[in-house]
Amino acid sequence: MRRLAIARLWHEANAFSPVPTGLESFRRREWQAGPQARAAYRGTATEMGGTVAFLDARPDWQGVFLRCTSAPPGGFVEQAALDAIHDEIVAGLAREMAQAPLDAVYVSLHGALAGTRDPGPDRTLLARIRAAIGPLVPLAVSFDLHACLDPRSAESADIVVGYKTYPHVDMVETAEKALGLLERMVQGERFRSLILPVPMLPPSHSMRTDGEPMGGLVRLAAEREAEAGLADVTVFGGFAYADTPWTSAAITVCHRDEDDGEGEGAGEGARASARAVAQGMADALLRCHGAFLPDLPGAAEGLARATRLLETGTRWPVAVLENSDNPLSGGAGDTPGLFRALVEAAPPWPALFASFCDPDLVARAHELGAGARLEAALGGRLGTAFGPPVPFSGEIVRLTDGRFVNTGPMERGRPEAVGRTVLLRAGNVSVVVAETAQSVNDPAWAALHGIDLGEVALFCTKAKNHFRAAFGTFCGAIIDVDTPGPAPADLTSLPYRHVPASFLRPDAPPECWILS
Repeated sequence: MRRLAIARLWHEANAFSPVPTGLESFRRREWQAGPQARAAYRGTATEMGGTVAFLDARPDWQGVFLRCTSAPPGGFVEQAALDAIHDEIVAGLAREMAQAPLDAVYVSLHGALAGTRDPGPDRTLLARIRAAIGPLVPLAVSFDLHACLDPRSAESADIVVGYKTYPHVDMVETAEKALGLLERMVQGERFRSLILPVPMLPPSHSMRTDGEPMGGLVRLAAEREAEAGLADVTVFGGFAYADTPWTSAAITVCHRDEDDGEGEGAGEGARASARAVAQGMADALLRCHGAFLPDLPGAAEGLARATRLLETGTRWPVAVLENSDNPLSGGAGDTPGLFRALVEAAPPWPALFASFCDPDLVARAHELGAGARLEAALGGRLGTAFGPPVPFSGEIVRLTDGRFVNTGPMERGRPEAVGRTVLLRAGNVSVVVAETAQSVNDPAWAALHGIDLGEVALFCTKAKNHFRAAFGTFCGAIIDVDTPGPAPADLTSLPYRHVPASFLRPDAPPECWILS
């Protein structure tokens, strides 16, 4: 019986978010361990779902699920919470190894996690795991495409792989690749990985892999991987709103660690080939820097464009996305820019805004009950740096417990718990307020609120590219806008402490034609 230990710690930390992330955020979103984890993850479009599928297909492998947890993107994680999760994972490894040897370890990480004291806890955890299991047990780790990677992580992990899609619809495939390579190591092959930081930090607005430049870079990486006979080549765009010493784009290469002779030079040929591929990919990524920089309209102009489309017969709904407060970029669901413009526009068609985070307002709404009228001030709850609150008086149309199961392509089958919510309506404008900050990226969210999006002309939401996985073909058009917020399109407006200004703007015009 092969014994595989599994752990997960997934969080993306926005250095400019005003809301720190505590242990309760992890417990609320995903908190699994032990035998029940296998049943909870089975059939989900996640790395853990891929892990269960791998184990189900191999009855001679035993999966030991240690702590597996994630929290929505937000501010730095409170150090006590990080330490508690790290300690639990490492203690679990020690406990399992005392019972019987482990053949392999797989860890699912985001790669842009940061603590209030430790700016690089992903690398810290991998180093602790390596120290616990010793030098011979194979260790694989998978990362999000937006990871900001400390190169020293490859000193601990034999296998480093990452997502190849954005929106992230290949989580299962990423886990399967990492686990397949682990299986080959257990059977006697040897792999090692390298991480090459690239001195640039592109915003993710233009990082979708169904378009350029990222799509071309991912295809080029696959070609180089096949040509050189490598195990994996991944292009990491980095997370633009992190601010740590390792915040940048990166290239990773996982390769067979084969001896090419005896003595000191053994294996150096394979390593040199991997470094050459990584450097070539880094050069291509740098040449494309300018093509990642977005040029977005403001809220009023974006709504004006949406109005023109609707007036000329564009299919409902036309979506307007407020990228700067996207909760999956670490937004807090609190900026009022787009909502203020929507109210001032007074649309003549049904319009929906989703969503603000205001636990106190939601509690008041649940006390009043459906049908009551609620006087509210929406946005600006955490401060007025991004604009003052917007007065709103509406009828309480629907109250929910905030629980649903994803039905779209991203994390399909995963239960969601966004806290209680309320749907308010005044005239043609409806707005959802929730107890937590969550992006609307799945059709089941609309079903929870009794909303038929086909009957909504103007769908304004705090979201970005992940929205397109489920709604890209459903919407008649999608318009991204930029407003004041913690995740703006113009990175030069942010007060970075660790990211050099040269990472934010390219020195030369983009040359992405080389990828076509």
